[in-house]
Amino acid sequence: MVDEQRKSARKIRFSTVQIVALGFFGVIFLGGVLLWLPFSNRQPIAFIDALFTSVTAVCVTGLVTIVPAEQFTVAGKVILMALIQIGGLGIIACTSAFFLILRKRITMKARITIQQAYGLDTLSGMVKFIIRIIKGTFLVEGIGAVLFACKFVPEFGFIKGVGYGIFHSISAFCNAGIDILGSTSFMRYVTSPLVNFTTMFLIVTAGLGFPVWHDIAENLKKCGRQRKRPLKWLFTRLQLQSKVVLMMTAGLLLIGTLGFFLIEYNNPETMGPLNVPQKLMASMFQSVTTRTAGFASVSQEGLEASSKLLGCILMFIGGSPAGTAGGIKTTTAAMLLLTVICVLRNRRDTECFDRKIDNGIVRSGITIALITFIFLFCGFAALTLFEPGRDFLNLMYEATSAMGTVGLSANLTPELSRGSHVVLMLLMYIGRIGPMTMALVFAGKSNKSEQFRELPEENIMIG
Repeated sequence: MVDEQRKSARKIRFSTVQIVALGFFGVIFLGGVLLWLPFSNRQPIAFIDALFTSVTAVCVTGLVTIVPAEQFTVAGKVILMALIQIGGLGIIACTSAFFLILRKRITMKARITIQQAYGLDTLSGMVKFIIRIIKGTFLVEGIGAVLFACKFVPEFGFIKGVGYGIFHSISAFCNAGIDILGSTSFMRYVTSPLVNFTTMFLIVTAGLGFPVWHDIAENLKKCGRQRKRPLKWLFTRLQLQSKVVLMMTAGLLLIGTLGFFLIEYNNPETMGPLNVPQKLMASMFQSVTTRTAGFASVSQEGLEASSKLLGCILMFIGGSPAGTAGGIKTTTAAMLLLTVICVLRNRRDTECFDRKIDNGIVRSGITIALITFIFLFCGFAALTLFEPGRDFLNLMYEATSAMGTVGLSANLTPELSRGSHVVLMLLMYIGRIGPMTMALVFAGKSNKSEQFRELPEENIMIG
């Protein structure tokens, strides 16, 4: 009996962040092996290229060292699509879905893991939440696949067109930005409203985050029961996170669209040859895709330096929490901005929509932003060491794209050295699981006694 107790005590217990980190790592390695095998390839592929492709798929980034359309067989493309889907939904959601399919009971430990992974307030309705995520994902992806098929079927035939529609719908919804059309992404469809607006719809919808979906759906039901209620009533009933996400998403998309439109208006390498409505559509697409999607409708190499810098800012912010997007997240950026405003107005607390944001959340937000910047800076510095002759801004664009799990590149990724590829893989992995999560993996267990201790107070000079 004593021996059994000792054995049980020796069992390794992983925290939620460690489970997430190890889960992604395991899927990435397995995906790399599958993509490396001969049946997945039309021609031999180096294992590091297969592993890089697996990383970019699971981390829903989109940077590639090879051309997927030319490299992979149908089996390889199916494996790639599956990796994108798993990466987009998340390891926790996919595992839970697997247990639900097998009609296995989800344990209390698993429920707590789901709660912590998605930042939910309560354990009640956990299974329903996962089911809604899965149903909502397949519904939106199905709509996207049908719309894409309307464009691809006349061009490629029925079977190939439907397959392309399904693949690019999943890739767009999961914010992966990986295409199987060739080496030019969506540049051939820069003037196609159907392709552009379908892609933007999928990217923005997924980028809002699953908790925001849940909140909007619940309040839409209430609004439907009381038909006289206006949409303003719906917005006021949303949770604070949903309000912040929607406002920040709209604001960033507007700023990005206007910025790219003004900067690239006369650029002959990007939007110069287009008419005004097409320029607006291309600018909107560029603004949306820099929010961690990775599809390109104009040449990223031909962008003006100002556009690349604007793109880096948008990629650093990314999408919203508990979704398919990367970056520091819209809520973190909003919280930092609100904190600055409140400090300048000499207010004690960070306020938003007549609500006070907990100081612990403010501290976490500052920590996330700083850790992300440190990881990004280290990765960028490593790239400059491995690539001394490359353009400084292009390397920054590449590093930020990897860290924000965006996937946009100034046609640089295939030309980089193997050392740079390893750096980009690390940045993509850290960006997908979250820099804060990565830091907590190695932080060890916290000492609970330190949470309650109080030390003598003393001030230092700042500014």
